Amino acid sequence: MIKPSPKPPRCFTIPPGKPFVDALAAGLLEETAADPSLLADYRILLPTRRAVRALREAFLRLNGGRPMLLPAMTPIGDIDEEALFFETSAFPEAEASLPPAIPELRRRLLLSELILHKGLARKDGLAPPSPDQAALLAAELGRLLDRVETERLSFEGLLKLAPEDYASHWQETLGFLGILTEHWPAILMAEGCIGPADRRNRLLELQLKAWMKTPPKGPVVAAGSTGSIPATADLLNRVGRLANGRLVLPGLDRFMDEESWARLDPTHPQFGLKQLLERLEIARAAVRDWPAPGIAETPPLRAELASELMRPAATTDAWHRGRREWNAALREVSYVECRDPTEEAGIIALLLRRALEEEETRAALVTPDRNLARRVAAELRRWAIEVDDSGGTPLGATAPGAFLRLIAHLAGEAMAPVPLLACFKHPLAVGGLPPGAFRRQTRALEAAVLRGPRPGSGFEGLKRALEASGHPEKAKLRAWLAALETAAKPFVQAVAGRKARLKDLLDAHVRFAESLAATPEEPSGSRLWAGEAGEALADFIADLRQAARSFPPLAGASYAGLFESLLAGHAVRPKLGQHPRIHIWGPLEARLQHADLVILGGLNEGTWPPEAAADPWMSRPMQAKFGLPLPERRIGLAAHDFAQAFSALRVVLTRAGRVENVPTVPSRWLLRLESLIGSLEAIAAKESLRWCAFLQQPIETFAACAPCPRPLLAARPRKLSVTEIETWMRDPYAIYARRILKLEPLDPLDADPGAAERGRFIHEALDRFVRAHPGRLPKDAVAKLLAIGRQVFGAALAYPGVAAFWWPRFERIAQWFVAKENDRRAGLLESATEVRGRLVFEAPGGAFLLTAKADRIDRLREGGLVILDYKTGALPKPKDIEAGLSPQLPLEAVLAAAGGFEGLAKEAVAELLYLRLSGGTPPGEEKTVQKNPEKLMLEAREGLARLIAAFDDPATPYLSEPRLTVRPAYRAYEHLARVQEWTNPREGGDS
Repeated sequence: MIKPSPKPPRCFTIPPGKPFVDALAAGLLEETAADPSLLADYRILLPTRRAVRALREAFLRLNGGRPMLLPAMTPIGDIDEEALFFETSAFPEAEASLPPAIPELRRRLLLSELILHKGLARKDGLAPPSPDQAALLAAELGRLLDRVETERLSFEGLLKLAPEDYASHWQETLGFLGILTEHWPAILMAEGCIGPADRRNRLLELQLKAWMKTPPKGPVVAAGSTGSIPATADLLNRVGRLANGRLVLPGLDRFMDEESWARLDPTHPQFGLKQLLERLEIARAAVRDWPAPGIAETPPLRAELASELMRPAATTDAWHRGRREWNAALREVSYVECRDPTEEAGIIALLLRRALEEEETRAALVTPDRNLARRVAAELRRWAIEVDDSGGTPLGATAPGAFLRLIAHLAGEAMAPVPLLACFKHPLAVGGLPPGAFRRQTRALEAAVLRGPRPGSGFEGLKRALEASGHPEKAKLRAWLAALETAAKPFVQAVAGRKARLKDLLDAHVRFAESLAATPEEPSGSRLWAGEAGEALADFIADLRQAARSFPPLAGASYAGLFESLLAGHAVRPKLGQHPRIHIWGPLEARLQHADLVILGGLNEGTWPPEAAADPWMSRPMQAKFGLPLPERRIGLAAHDFAQAFSALRVVLTRAGRVENVPTVPSRWLLRLESLIGSLEAIAAKESLRWCAFLQQPIETFAACAPCPRPLLAARPRKLSVTEIETWMRDPYAIYARRILKLEPLDPLDADPGAAERGRFIHEALDRFVRAHPGRLPKDAVAKLLAIGRQVFGAALAYPGVAAFWWPRFERIAQWFVAKENDRRAGLLESATEVRGRLVFEAPGGAFLLTAKADRIDRLREGGLVILDYKTGALPKPKDIEAGLSPQLPLEAVLAAAGGFEGLAKEAVAELLYLRLSGGTPPGEEKTVQKNPEKLMLEAREGLARLIAAFDDPATPYLSEPRLTVRPAYRAYEHLARVQEWTNPREGGDS
C-alpha cells in the first residue's frame, strides 16, 4: 500500500436534510459560475452508476434543462479501464492491463462443480448436495469470495482457524474451503480471469498509483462514498489529499455527543463514516459543510431527531434525562400502519398518484421488500402509470422466463397433469397453431385424461389414457399429441437419461421452447426472444451456454432445479416508458437520490433492517477471527439509508401489521421513534386508510340474491336415484345444475386414488367376496378377502398414501367384516349385492322413475329382507333419517317391498342396516336404522310423492340450500350458486 502524503484531506459533508446530488451540483455550479466551461475539467467520483445518472439529472434540473458541459463522472463501485483517468505518460499501458473479471454464471458453475466433486463429502451418511443445491451454495460461496477479496484478505488465513475449535460440520466446511484455496486460483488462471472484487481493487490501486505518480491537473471530487471498501477508502484518502481534491461525505451526524460517537457499534448508521474519518485521520469537527446555495433543506431539527433516533444503545438513557418536543421535526412526517401488504401497497400507490397532482413534485417509494415493490407497481397500473422500479422484475417471473421454467419442470415431471397444464396454458405456448386452437386442444386433453388420477408417465401414458377415455375428439387429440411428442422428444429423452451434458440439455430445452412458442406466422418461435424480457433471457441463455461448456454431465432429472437456481437472481429492468416523476428504489439505489416525497415502506423487523443472516460457510466467530466484517454491518448500512431518507422534505412511514397472516414486529427504528415522541398516533395518517378503503369500494353495490331458476316443466328431470332424492331436498339447485344444465363437477387434477376412490375399492372388494362365497365362509376367508382387495386396489397400491394409509385400514376392515359375516350367515338364505331397482310414481307432470343400486340385500331364513348400505364415511344422523332428510335406505326398502329390485321377489322389509367401514378404532360398526321400518317406508313414499308434485309445478324454483341448517355434506355446485355472496355478504362481496 502506498503511504499518503501528510497533508490532511479536505473533507466536506452534505447534511441529510439536503438532497445530496442537488446540493453537490449546486456547489459545483457556484464554483464555476464565472466560467461554466471550467466544469468540464472537473472529475467527480461517485459510488454507483445510478448515482452518476442522478447527478447528471441534478445538473440539468438546476440549469433549467439547458445544454451544458458536464464534468467527467466515474462510478468507483463498478469501475472499469474506460472509466479511469490514467496519464499515459506517467502510467505505462502494460501496467494498466488486467485480466477480465470472471463472468458470474461461469463462476457459479465452476464453484458448483467444486462443491459437487471436490468437497463436502458427507460423513454423516446423508446424500451429497444435488446440482441445484450446489448452485445455491455456489452463489453464497461467490459472495464469500467477493467479501474476502473486498477486504483484501487471503484464504491462507484459514490456517489460523483451528478446526478442532469448532463443531464437526464447521470442520468439514473448513476442509472444503481449504480445497477451494488449493484449486480456485489455478481455475482462475486457466480461465484467464480474476475475481470481480479483486479486479475492482486492482483498478482502484492502479488509479491510486497513477495519481501518486502524476496528480490530476483538474479538480477532483469524491462524493457520496462511505469508504466501506478498503481499496475505495485508500483512493478517497488520496483524493482528499490532492491539491485540488475534495471529499464530500453523505450525512455526517453533527448532533451526536462525543460519548455516543466513541461508543458506536457496527449497527449504527455513522459507524462506516467514523471508520473512514479515522482512516483519513480527520476529526469529525474538522469536516466542513458543503456550500449549496439555493437548495432547500428540511429543518435541522429533523436531522437532530434522526440522530437521537439512532443513538447507540449504550447512551439511550439520555432520552429520559430531558424529554424534548419534536413537533416541529415531525411536521412533514406521517405514519400509516396497514392491515396487510395488499393494503400497504394500495395506500402507497395512492400517495404516489396524489403526488402527481402537485406540479414538478417527485415521489419515490424506498423499500428493501421486493414483494411490496412489485405490488405497488401493479397498483399504479390502474392509472396506466409504469413506474421506474430500480430492482426490476425477476427474469424467472417474466413471461418468457416463466415459460422456460415451466417447460423444464414439464419434462422433469414426465408430463404430469399440473406442470403440463401450467405449461400449455401459458400465453407463449401455441405449438405452431393459432392460439385459440391450441387452447381448445389443451382443454380437450384436460377433460379427457388429466382430471382424476394421474395417467401414466410421459407421452406414452397420455396416449394410453386417451385411448381408454372414449373422448369424442380422440383422433384429433391423438394427432396433436403426436406432433408435440415429436417436438419434445430430444429434450424429454435428455431429461430422462442417466447422464447428459448441461450444454446439450440447454440446447434441447431451447429448441423445444422455440417449437412450442412457434406460430403459423412465426414458425421459428422467435417471439420467445421479443421485447426487453426476451432479450434479457436470450442474453442469459447465451451466457449460460458459454459458461456450461465444461460442466460435467449430470442426471437429466436434476436439470430443472439447476436451471431455476441459475436463473434466480437475474432481473429485467425496462429501459423506456417509466414515469419521470415516480420511482421505486431499493435502499442501495436510493442513496444520493432526490425526491420531494419519500415513502419508507416495509418497516418491519427482519425486512428493514434485514436479519443478520447466518453464513453457510463461516460462523460468526470464524468470520471475526478470519477478519471479515460481521453481518451486523449490513444493519448499519441499512440504518444509514433509513436516516438519510427520513430526512427528506416529506416522509411517510408504512408497515403491514400482518404478512401472510402472521403478525409482524415493527422495525426497531419505529419502536425507537415511538419511545422518543411518546406515541406514533401523533403522526398517524388515518385519512390514507380511508382513501384506500374508498378506492376499493365499487361504484355501485346491490344486495346479492340467491339463485331462483324456474325451468319449464318439460326440462325438469323425470328420473332420479334414491341418493339424488336427498340432494333434491337439501339442495335443489344441485339437481338443476346437473340434470337440467348438464354440468358435471370436474375431478381434481392429479387426484389421489386413495382419496377419490377408496369407497369404490372397498365396495367392490366386498361385493366380489360375497358373490364368491354365498354359503359358509372358508377358514381362510380373511386371506381370500385380502387377495380380492389387492386385485381391486390394483395400481393404486403404488401410491404411497394408499399403501401406507388405506391398505392397512382395509386389512382391519377385512378382519372385522369376516368376523361379522360368520355371525350373520347362520340366519341368511341368500345375499344379493350391487342389485339395481326401479319404481314408477304417478305424478301431476307424468310418470316419474325412481332408481336405486343397493349395496346389499339379505333374505332372512325367518322371512323378510334386510337392506344394507356400506358407508366408508360418516353415517347419516338418526334425526335426519326420522325427519326424512336422509331417505336412501327407506326408499330402497320401498322398492324392495314393491318388488322393484331385479331378481328379488316382492317381500316385506324386516330391517334397515348401515355397516360403517372406517378401518379405524373400531374398524367397523353395525348401525340399525329400524327393525320394523314400515312407518319410515310409508313416510318416505308419501314425502317423495309430495316432493315430485311440488317440482311438477312450474312455479317451484330450484333453490340453492333453501334450509342452511340442513346443508348437504357434498356441495359440488356451491360456487356456481355463489352461496358465500348471499349468505355472507361481507365475505362474498357483491354479485
